[in-house]
Amino acid sequence: MVNRFERNKDLVQEIVESTATHVGQIATIITGAVAGVAREVGEIVTDGFEMAEAARRAEVDDDRHIIDAVIDDEIDIEPPAPRAVDGPTTADHESPES
Repeated sequence: MVNRFERNKDLVQEIVESTATHVGQIATIITGAVAGVAREVGEIVTDGFEMAEAARRAEVDDDRHIIDAVIDDEIDIEPPAPRAVDGPTTADHESPES
């Protein structure tokens, strides 16, 4: 027959082992979740970089098409009209006595 002390020791041992197993399973679940979240955040950032690069390439491509069209005379670009230079007038040089 098993005495009371040994029975309690076996009970405590079973509880500790069971708790350790469950805590290990929970830690595995949390570790997997954290890794999954980190992976998804990385994918979001990568998508952002790819979209920014695609937008930059599209802008460069658009600029090339405009330059090619100008070179091929498909688009007329006129230089700006010369601006008048403000200078002294003859009235500025006349004396008040004249």
